[in-house]
Amino acid sequence: MRTRPARRRTTSTAAVAAALAAGLLASAPGTGRAAGTGHVASPSRTAATGHTVGTSHPAAPSHLAGTSHLAGPSHITGSPDPALASEPGSLKTVSSGWSIPWGLSWLPDGSALLTERDTFKVYTLTQDGTKRQIGEVPNVVTTGGEGGLLSIAVSPSWKSDHYVYVMHTAADGNRIARMTFDGSALSDYKVLVDGIKKSTYHNGGRIKFGPDGYLYATTGDAQSPDLAQDKTSLNGKILRMTPDGTPAPGNPFDSLVYSYGHRNPQGITWDAEGRLWEGELGNNKYDELNLIEPGKNYGWPTCEGGCSTTGMTDPKRQWPVAEASPSAVAYADGAIYMAALRGERLWRIPVAGTSAGTPKAYYTNHYGRLRTVESVPGTKSLWLTTTNADNNGDGEAGSDKVFQIDLA
Repeated sequence: MRTRPARRRTTSTAAVAAALAAGLLASAPGTGRAAGTGHVASPSRTAATGHTVGTSHPAAPSHLAGTSHLAGPSHITGSPDPALASEPGSLKTVSSGWSIPWGLSWLPDGSALLTERDTFKVYTLTQDGTKRQIGEVPNVVTTGGEGGLLSIAVSPSWKSDHYVYVMHTAADGNRIARMTFDGSALSDYKVLVDGIKKSTYHNGGRIKFGPDGYLYATTGDAQSPDLAQDKTSLNGKILRMTPDGTPAPGNPFDSLVYSYGHRNPQGITWDAEGRLWEGELGNNKYDELNLIEPGKNYGWPTCEGGCSTTGMTDPKRQWPVAEASPSAVAYADGAIYMAALRGERLWRIPVAGTSAGTPKAYYTNHYGRLRTVESVPGTKSLWLTTTNADNNGDGEAGSDKVFQIDLA
């Protein structure tokens, strides 16, 4: 089993089941993905060994165990712990040769669209591992940290409009744009939302259509913590919008803002009852799993993890930062799965109603930095990607993989 030294985290500066809507394959509600770690440093780690398509990698018992050392106030540790409906099994390689695969969204034919953060390329990937580049997104820049081509989302009406949505870093900040995918190539780039401040780190970056048909996006505080509490800013927020990029009806502040007080929110997903869950990178103490409700304040920078400040909403679960750095979350078969970057593990958190049960870790330190996890439509399985080739890993370009995990 590999071990790696602790990484330095940045300090403050200046003070979702993916519910695939109409037109996609029927499935249980699903997941969301996210930006970089929000933490800086480059530890030494050996790149994962390559495997052929379809090869299973049996997990030793130590891979498949390890309850979290949950820290913080007792009010987040006593929730019900539903019996396991299923657990993740061994990993099977779907595809290798990737360089920082960041975003993943499903097409109606069961194949996926994937983005590469630093090459700005978009690919299709079939269930049998066939990979094909379909284009590059224009106007993308990197930041030397966590910016670039981030998330991707297929329109819930793709069969009629052929729209694909992307979130990326541009010269003037982070933005959400729309393109057309005709089945063979991307075209017709159009900016829908801009004015989201960027920084080297804390760019957020996940977009996903909710079961209500609206597009949700996570935005980081751009290393300016006070923006998270400024309801007129688009940073440090979860946004909710129509497919044309305008504020969705019912938003709490008559703007794009749906919730606020976030540091570097990453994955979003909806459970079987349509509740929105979010994974968030903390600073030096705690990473979080939050149940998101409209208009709520999730505390940053006043709170990191649970706190007693009036008007601020506590996380449902929290982790010491070395165990997590959550990048994406997905809902499947009664549980939320959370991919961990610094923690190099996949967390399973059972959920029942508004409560989150005891987390359990899988694959700890075996596959490196885990970036994106998504439910596979119509199956009891997940796709999971690594980003060991990013600036916080030590893998070479082309060293990342897409895995499949069957739940049993």
